[in-house]
Formats: sequence, C-alpha cells, structure tokens
Amino acid sequence: MTALDERMMQATIGALELFGIYLGTRLGIYDAMSARDSTTYGELAEQVGIAPRYAREWLEQQAVAGILTVDDAGAEAEARRYRLPEAHVGVLTTPVAPDHLAPLARMVVGIASVLDEVVDAYRTGNGVPYARYGADFRIGQGGINRPAFGSALVEEWLPALGPAAQRVSGGGRLADLGCGQGWSTLAVAQAYPRAEVWGIDTDAASIAEARAAARERDVTVRFECSDAADLAAHGPFDVLLLLEALHDLARPVDVLGAARAALGADGALLLADEAVAPSFTAPGDELERMMYGWSISHCLPAAMAEQPSAAIGTVIREDTVRRLAAEAGFARTEVLDVDGGFFRVYALHP
Repeated sequence: MTALDERMMQATIGALELFGIYLGTRLGIYDAMSARDSTTYGELAEQVGIAPRYAREWLEQQAVAGILTVDDAGAEAEARRYRLPEAHVGVLTTPVAPDHLAPLARMVVGIASVLDEVVDAYRTGNGVPYARYGADFRIGQGGINRPAFGSALVEEWLPALGPAAQRVSGGGRLADLGCGQGWSTLAVAQAYPRAEVWGIDTDAASIAEARAAARERDVTVRFECSDAADLAAHGPFDVLLLLEALHDLARPVDVLGAARAALGADGALLLADEAVAPSFTAPGDELERMMYGWSISHCLPAAMAEQPSAAIGTVIREDTVRRLAAEAGFARTEVLDVDGGFFRVYALHP
C-alpha cells in the first residue's frame, strides 16, 4: 500500500467510528452506560429501548474500536459485560468537559446529509444555506464550542479586555453576535448577573433553542433573531462578541461596521476565530487539514448561499481579520494573550 492508500483506509475507519459515536449519542447509550458499572447487550437494550441484536453489534463494534472495554471477550455473547472507561466519560457524555468532542460526529453527519447539494453548489457557483445542514450540524456546532464558551470565555478571554469587561461586570451591556444556540451568551449572563446581555443570530432554530436553554436555567438573556446590521439602533454596548462567526459571514465588513457603530466610545469587540497558520503552506498540519475540510463541505458553501459574498471559508488568517477590521473602521486590532485552544482571540477597538 502507498502512504495515501493507508491514509484513506484510516480515514474510512475513522468516519465509520464517528457514525458509531453518533448512534451512541443519539440513542442515549453513552449516558446510560456512564450511570452504571457495566452492562450486557440484553440489559442495555432494555435500558435504552433498542433492539437486542443492534445493541449487541454496537457494543461489539465499540469494544473493537477501543471506545468501550469488555470484561471477558471470550465469554458467550449474552454474558459479556461492557464498560465505559472513566477516561472516556468527558469526551462522550459531559457537555461542559474540556475534552468533550462527541459533537464532532453530529457535525460530520449534518454535512453528509447535504453533500448532494454541496456538489450542485460547486457546479453552479451558488451555495447551501446554513439551515439546510439541519439539526445535527447545528447541535454539533453548539456542542463542540460549549466547553470553551462556558469556561475560557468568561474566565480568561473577557477579563483580558480590561475596563470594557469591568463595565459589563458592573451592570453594563453586552451583545453576542452570531450566538447560535446561546451557550456563550448564557455563560456571560451567569458570570455577570448584573449585566444586560443580548444574543443575536439570524438562524431561527438556533434562537429558539437558545431561548429554551435560558428558560431551563432561569437565566435572564434577551435573544433576538435578527441581522447584526440592526444592532446600532439598540446600542451603545460596552462589549460585543463575535465568536467563530466572522469567517461564515457573506458581508463581514458590513457586520463589523455595524458592530463598531453599536459600541460605546470605550467599548471593545471580542472576536474569536480559527487559530490557523499565518500563511498557506502545503502540506499543512492537522489543524489546517481539519479547517479546510470544514471549509470545502460547509463553511464556504454556507457563505456562498448569500450573494454577493466575501466567500472567506473556514481558514481565516490573522492578516485577513486585521484587514476586515480596518475596512470596517476599527482603529486597532490586537491578538489577546490568552489560551484560545482552536481559536485565536482578538480585541477590536473603535
């Protein structure tokens, strides 16, 4: 086998194992297994309400993949007891755990569901609207960002803004642009209970889910399904957030311009986007490979659905962020000295 042959084999195995994780997540199997020490396939089938034959095959696949362990692989199938290792609980079942990566499976499935439309978009030069990627992608995207937005955002990123964040903490105003399911917005509202916090997104399904999450947690947030261009009418704000959204915008300069107009004189826009390399190189590292993968199948087609489009794609480099901010009239753009993980975190000052 050539190196590419081997890589395609490993990629296929990985994709199929993501489908297994998707099934385990959607069917509630991992949650069920985390609540008990071990299970047979018969016990699992009864507990989560699935057919026993499917339960057996799924457990065997997960054990072969090393995701689950089995007490005695040589035992009769009915007697084998399977366990979810403690080290895998955060990855698979704990939404706020730093290592919670199970949502990636839902994102991949969401993309797979519309690949025919992506093929057509390549041929026509049109795009695929974000809503067409469905609940799987939407929930996956919200879930994959939730750990960072629930901790690093409020514990490190916002405090790095200094006086602007202090004003929010003391009862100021903050708006989260492109808030999606609202995990970042809710985290801010919980961390700064005296603040007036808004979450704004154009996707109606995301806003509905964000409002439901706020009600469930009894958190006071104003979620609006509207365009960021309308933001200035509701200003001024002390801080605006734009988290992993700039690269998806068809008209990024217009949105940044509206954000600048909505900020108070001493306000700041906290922007987080992909921590990709400074410039294009090939071959690239694993982060570049992943980001280009999202771009060719989702981010670029979604941005191209609205015309005219800046058509940035997922791989938004630092010089592009700085250029867009300058075109929108921001006086200064700085990269904050914080741990952004997959993100590079910026502060834009009017």
